Amino acid sequence: MVKKIVLAYSGGLDTSIAIKWLKETYHAEVIAYCADLGQGEDLAAVKKKALQTGASRAYVQDLREEFVREYIFPMLRANAVYEGTYLLGTSIARPLIAKKQIEVAQREGADAVAHGATGKGNDQIRFELTCYALKPDIKIIAPWREWSFNSRESLINYARKHGIPVTATKKKPYSTDMNLFHISYEGGILEDPWKEPTPDMYTMIQPLEKTPNRAEYIEISFSCGDPVSINGKKLSPAKLLQQLNEIGGRHGIGRVDIVENRYVGIKSRGVYETPGGTLLHAARKAVESLTLDREVKHLLDSLMPKYAELVYYGYWFAPERLALQGMIDSAQQQVTGTARLKLYKGNCIVAGRKAPGSLYDAKLATFEAEDVYNQKDAEGFIKLNALRLKANKTLR
Repeated sequence: MVKKIVLAYSGGLDTSIAIKWLKETYHAEVIAYCADLGQGEDLAAVKKKALQTGASRAYVQDLREEFVREYIFPMLRANAVYEGTYLLGTSIARPLIAKKQIEVAQREGADAVAHGATGKGNDQIRFELTCYALKPDIKIIAPWREWSFNSRESLINYARKHGIPVTATKKKPYSTDMNLFHISYEGGILEDPWKEPTPDMYTMIQPLEKTPNRAEYIEISFSCGDPVSINGKKLSPAKLLQQLNEIGGRHGIGRVDIVENRYVGIKSRGVYETPGGTLLHAARKAVESLTLDREVKHLLDSLMPKYAELVYYGYWFAPERLALQGMIDSAQQQVTGTARLKLYKGNCIVAGRKAPGSLYDAKLATFEAEDVYNQKDAEGFIKLNALRLKANKTLR
């Protein structure tokens, strides 16, 4: 019998409904847990709302620095991009929230944890895989897989009936998720993949029509794979990302509109804004191009889709992700240097790069006269590599 439940609480539509529903259904005490990942909300008000809507206690933890340092930065070291486009802003937040939720459950002696993720989406998997990895005997309650509500509109009607304040409306019912790395928009008016998002659907970046008419140059420096400064000024991980969000957002950089493949087998249309992350991806690749050995770089590139898939699917605490991370982090020890970016009208252009341990040799690369490379040697190299092609009669 469940007596105490820790609910991952955001104050949004689903979790606001969930407090009352959990109490009515399980006749159990509900404790709300809210992680501050830089979503920009008044979390004191969120905590107050949780208590007013039936939670016996409400935890709010500031995890911004830990989120960037221990989750976003390791993911960025892998250059992880899901299906070539999505920078995994929602995916990377879930394991940290679930980890802290389990810690609260253990501290409170709770029987179960609960979340507001739907039975159609990826988040249910991400939350629950983390919970089971960290506490195998935990009971997990997923209201969306149990209750009779079948749409966001039915949730809104329930909220109004019981006097639960929510921000979603029938006119603009799309779902948003924001943290220090990105904001996502899904559902509602976005469910027709042919329709362009409405002009008011901008949060972290400026519409291109409102961006500056003059380019801005910035320099991002890395040490052992992690960004440490902007224009020579050292910043903590969270403050660095926040400043890059402001800079990139000002120039309309970092918005994508995609149809992605969810782990459960459904295609889903999502709009994402990731301004700072977009800048960091471009800058890191520029520094890596100078500092990583060719074969190491190609090996890491070949593993990136798998790493991104693991993050997207929810396997952050799986042994295969940890194994990949160890190899990636070893290679990233060489990635120290600075990239200069030119930002203009949604474009992030690499304008320069330098590194103290650069493998680039101007004497070898030049098209001008030099005496360190014998061009005649290339003939034997080519002929040796052509042997198998010459021998393969099926090609002719």
